[in-house]
Amino acid sequence: MSVVKTKELESALVGKGFRQDNTHHRFFWLFDGEKKTSVKTYVSHGVREYGDELLDKVKKQLGLTKPQLLDLIACPMTEHDYLEHLLNIGRIRRPPAHGE
Repeated sequence: MSVVKTKELESALVGKGFRQDNTHHRFFWLFDGEKKTSVKTYVSHGVREYGDELLDKVKKQLGLTKPQLLDLIACPMTEHDYLEHLLNIGRIRRPPAHGE
């Protein structure tokens, strides 16, 4: 069973390019540079630790497997690695560079 402290999860998300919405909910949206993507997750106010059930929900929202999510949180997966993963699986797209 995996257990991750909520604050650790939030810190990892911010460190990987997510920004928290300025609402009463705790939604974290992924940004690619200054561009907001469609990738988001919700972090619960009242939960101090995320166990397997909640981590399963987060991994689906983020387009990751459980081992990949744990790597994202523990930092072997960098922001660049995560963005490349999302590009490869088609969850996000980048416009072609000027002149392509």
